[in-house]
Amino acid sequence: MSDTGITAETAGDRCTTPDGVGIAVYGFGGQGPDLLLVHATGMCAPPFVPLARALGRRFRCWGLDLRGHGRSDRPTDGSFAWSGFATDILAVVDHLGLEHPFGFGHSCGGASVLLAEQARPGLFRSLFCFEPVVMPDAARAVVAASNPLADGARRRRSSFPSAEEALANYASKPPYAEIDPEALRLYVQGGFELVPASEGGDGRAVRLRCRREDEADTFAAAGLHQAFAHLPEIGCPVTFCCGEETDAFGENLMRADAAPVPHARVEVLPAMGHFGPLQAPDAVADAVIGAFGDDRDTGSGDTGDGTPSS
Repeated sequence: MSDTGITAETAGDRCTTPDGVGIAVYGFGGQGPDLLLVHATGMCAPPFVPLARALGRRFRCWGLDLRGHGRSDRPTDGSFAWSGFATDILAVVDHLGLEHPFGFGHSCGGASVLLAEQARPGLFRSLFCFEPVVMPDAARAVVAASNPLADGARRRRSSFPSAEEALANYASKPPYAEIDPEALRLYVQGGFELVPASEGGDGRAVRLRCRREDEADTFAAAGLHQAFAHLPEIGCPVTFCCGEETDAFGENLMRADAAPVPHARVEVLPAMGHFGPLQAPDAVADAVIGAFGDDRDTGSGDTGDGTPSS
C-alpha cells in the first residue's frame, strides 16, 4: 500500500461495531496528536491521503470507511440511519485506543462526528466540520420529504469495463473532475471492486463498493437524524467551514449550526466548493491546522466569550 500513503501498520486493519458491522480502518501516518478523518456519503477514506499528508506535519491521521462504504460491511439490518455512522466512529476510536482525538468530518462525515460527540460527550478534543449535513427543523423536513440526491444515486452508473475507464469517466465531468487527481485515483481504487467471475466478471470489470441503493438510502436518511437539536450539548470547540463557491451547505447554514454550540466559529474558504477537502487538500489542511492551533497548544480553543466567531 506504499503507493497510496496508507501506512502498512493499518492498511488492512478492521474492527467490529457492537451491532456486528465490520469497519475498515486506515492509518495515514503523521506526527502529533491523533486526528480522525471521516468521509462524505458515497465516498471512502483513501481519497483523504492528500489531505492527511498535508495534515501530517502536525497530526497523526486516521480514517475509516463508514458502514456500507468502501471496504466496510453493509449494516446487517439494512438501516442507514446516521446514528449508525456515529457507532462506527466510536468503535474505531475504541479499537485504536485514541484518547481525546481531534476530529474532521466532510459532509455526512461532519454530521457523523457531531453525532458521535453527542453520543459520548468529551469524545473529541475539537472538531472541524466541512459543510456538515446538519440542518434546522424546517430544512430537515424538506430533505426528509424529498431528496434529489437520493434519486440521483439510484440512477448512478454502478460498473465499468475497467478501473481505468471508471477513472476516465469520473475525471471528465463535475464534480469529480474538480477533485485533486491523486484523490480521484484513490477514490476509484478504494471505492470500486472487481466483479467476481461468478457474477460475470472478466478479471477487469469493476463495480461500486457502495451500492447505489445504499447511497440513496444514506441520502434519504440525511433529514432524519437529530444532530441539530442536540448542538447545544457539544462541549468541545467546533469549526463549521464551507467553500465560498459551494452549491450545498453555505455560510448561512454554517452560522445557524454554530449559533447553538457553546464554543464555535465559522470559516469560509475561497475558491472551492462542497468537495473542498478533496478539491484543495492543502488549503483545507492549512485551515484545519489553524483552527486547531490554539486548542492543540493550550487545550483551550475557546473564542473567549463563548460566541461564534468568523
